Amino acid sequence: MDAGGVSAMPHLFCFGLGYSALALAKYLLAQGWSVTGTVRSPAEKKAEGVETLVFDATAPSEEVRTALKQASHILVSVPPDEAGDPVLSSHGADIAAEAGHQKWIGYLSTVGVYGDHGGAWVDEETQPDPVTARGRRRLAAERAWAELGQQTGIPVAIFRLAGIYGPGRSPLDGLKRGEARRIVKPGQVFNRIHLADIAAVLSASIARPPAFPRIYNVCDDEPAPPQDVVTFAARLLGRPPPPEEPFATADLSPMAKSFYAENKRCRNARVKRELGVRLEYRNYRDGLTALFRSGDASDNS
Repeated sequence: MDAGGVSAMPHLFCFGLGYSALALAKYLLAQGWSVTGTVRSPAEKKAEGVETLVFDATAPSEEVRTALKQASHILVSVPPDEAGDPVLSSHGADIAAEAGHQKWIGYLSTVGVYGDHGGAWVDEETQPDPVTARGRRRLAAERAWAELGQQTGIPVAIFRLAGIYGPGRSPLDGLKRGEARRIVKPGQVFNRIHLADIAAVLSASIARPPAFPRIYNVCDDEPAPPQDVVTFAARLLGRPPPPEEPFATADLSPMAKSFYAENKRCRNARVKRELGVRLEYRNYRDGLTALFRSGDASDNS
C-alpha cells in the first residue's frame, strides 16, 4: 500500500460486468491486475479472480465506496436510464473524492449518438444528433462524464462502440439457434467490432490516458449491409442462408426497427493514430472466420 492507503498494484473497478467489461477484466487479470466489478444480484458470478459487488443506484453501497478507494482505473458500462446516469447519481461524488489516485475512467457508449447520416461517413468530430431516446440518454451521459473529468482532472475516455460480436454472440450463433434473419433495407449499412478488439482499444487507452476528455469510435474498417454478414456466416457453416425479408414488411420489434433508423459509416482512424491500435479483425469476414475456426458456434446439428 502507498502512503494514501491505495494499493500500488493497478486495480480496475468495473461498473457493470457485461460482455465487453469482462473481456477487459480477463485481459488485465492475466497482466497481474486486480479487478472488482458490479453485478445486479448476489447470485451472479462473472469470472474467476474478479471480486463482485452488488450495484443498486437507488441504494448506494458502502462496499462500493470502499472499493472505489482502492481503484486506480474505472470502467463504466452501466447504461443511463430516464433519470440519467445511475453511476454518477449514486457514486459520482465518491469518484470525485478519489481523484488524486485515479488514473483513468473509461465510459462505454455507442455510435448511436451520431444518429442518421444517410450512409455518409462520420468520425469523432461529427456533431452528434441521436434520433432515439436511448441515443439521447447516452449522449447526455457522455457529456456528464466528460464534465466530471474536466472538474476533477481524472483522464476520461469515451468509447462509442459499434455492433459488438464475438464468442457466443455472433451471426454464427444466431444461425445455429434458427434466429438469424436477413432483413434488407436498400443502402443500409452497419459497422461492427469484435470483442477482442474492444479489449485491445480499452487497454491501449489505459496505457495512453488522454490529457482531456477524449472520444473514440470503436468499430471495424468496413461498414456492411447486415444481410451480407448473415450470408457469409451461413456459408461458413455450410448451410443455406435464411430468406431475404424486405425491411418495409418485416415483423420487427420496436427496438430492432430503431437500429435501422440510423444509417452511417463510422471511421476509426483516431484509435489507430492516437492509441496505436491495430485491429485484429478489420472486417466481419475476418472476425467470423476466426470464430468459426476456433470452434465457436461450430455446426454440430
